[in-house]
This record gives sequence, C-alpha cells and structure tokens, in this order.
Amino acid sequence: MAYNNTIMKTTERKVAIISGGSSGIGSHCALYLAKIGIAVYEFSRHDVYQENVTHIACDVTKAEDVKSGIETVIEKEGRLDMLICCAGYGISGAIEFTTEEDAKRQMEVNFFGMDNMVRSAIPYLRESRGSIVTVSSVAAMAAIPFQAYYSASKAAINAYTLALANELKPFGIAVTAIMPGDTKTNFTAARKKNLNGNELYSERIARSISKMEKDERNGKSAKEAGEFIASVALSHTNKPVITIGASYQLIIFLLKILPFRFSNALIYRLYAK
Repeated sequence: MAYNNTIMKTTERKVAIISGGSSGIGSHCALYLAKIGIAVYEFSRHDVYQENVTHIACDVTKAEDVKSGIETVIEKEGRLDMLICCAGYGISGAIEFTTEEDAKRQMEVNFFGMDNMVRSAIPYLRESRGSIVTVSSVAAMAAIPFQAYYSASKAAINAYTLALANELKPFGIAVTAIMPGDTKTNFTAARKKNLNGNELYSERIARSISKMEKDERNGKSAKEAGEFIASVALSHTNKPVITIGASYQLIIFLLKILPFRFSNALIYRLYAK
C-alpha cells in the first residue's frame, strides 16, 4: 500500500494516538507518523524517548487512565484524527493449566484495553471523520494450539472491528483491523510461558512454543509492519480487515475456503503434533 511521505504544514497537522507505542510495531508506527509531520502521542506504561513523539503514561486496562490521556491530547491539540491500538502481549500454555487470572489478563489487555481506547476516542474521531486501526493477528483466523487465549483475544478484535466499522460508517470514520503474521519484536521474549503439563502432553507444549518463537524471530521486521499500519491509518481505507504480507494473505484465503476439519488438521501438524 502506498503512503504519502510529504511533510505536513503545521496548520494542517493531524493528530494520532497510538497505544503500545513505546516499543515494537507500535514504536515504528509512531516514529513513521511523526516523521511525516503528524502530532503523535503514544500511550503506554513505559516512557521511552522517541523523537517528536509525546509519551502519555497510561495503562489501557484502566478506563480512567485512557479517558484522562485522550482528554489531555484534545486540550493540547484540539482534535484527533487517528487512533491506532497496538497495545498487547501474549501468553502460552495448555488451556487446562492456564490460570483464570492469566486468561482474564490476556483479554483485559488485548481486547478490553483496545475497547477502552476506542470508546473514549470515538466522539473526537466523529468530529474529524478520522480513522481507527486495531492490531489483530493471523492467529485470529488460525487459532494456535497452546496459545488459545491469545488467539481468542485477536479473534475478538476482528469481530469487534467488523461490527464497529458498520456502526461508524455513517459518521465517515474508517475502521480497520490489521492482521500481522510472524514479526520480529520483543513480543517473543515478553511472552508469558506456562509449561505446566508439558510431560502429560508429550512435550508438545514446549515444541509448539519453540516452533512459534523460531518463526517470529525469522519474521517480518517490526519497522515494516509498523509503517504498513501507519499507511493504513493514513489511507482512510474502507477495508475492514487487512492481512500483512502476500504469504499470509494466501494462508488466510485458504483458511476461509477449506473446511474446518482440514484447516485445523493443518494447524495441528504445524503447531500441536
């Protein structure tokens, strides 16, 4: 997807908020938008210096943090044109050995954290006829064994984004979910791994996570993914779901047309055998 590299004049400057913008894909997205002259505010718990990017301390799972942060941006800039929801993390392990606390936390950050951002931003995006980009995953369509709760959180983002796109269409707000595949970021190292029951599962839990982490380390660069996401936010596209990369687009196409028993058998061979 093409995007505009022209530096914007101050009088035309648009405003973007990025959750999870202090590292990985979110950071590269923030830096790209700032480079082309957009006023960028990154919401996260970690204050990491990034040129021309303003940090706002925020825990996306706390609605009051999010509301306060967005109000601060509006007070300073008077407008909001783009919301990009990148905040998230992953857990792994067998469903039966995943604690209720970990399962709920996965959904709170990945799904409800995104929801908090969207709810608070909509009134201002309605005024600017702006755009919302949520970051999903190929795992939303290809549910990964031993990463069930992560996959579920991303599938929820897809369903939410599709519904939201139709709700907001009459207001001129573009809404898109982006599905990256394997990407080389610190997400891999930050994954919370639970190997409980590994022997019972014939070492399949450890093998599955090891395979996934190898694929991630050899995946697309975070810079490429971040800049792609920024380009989607800028384009105001009417596509509700976009997959990054031709190979993953093919995988998603096959998953859509194959019967579930065939597609799930393929995923079993890749990540559960």
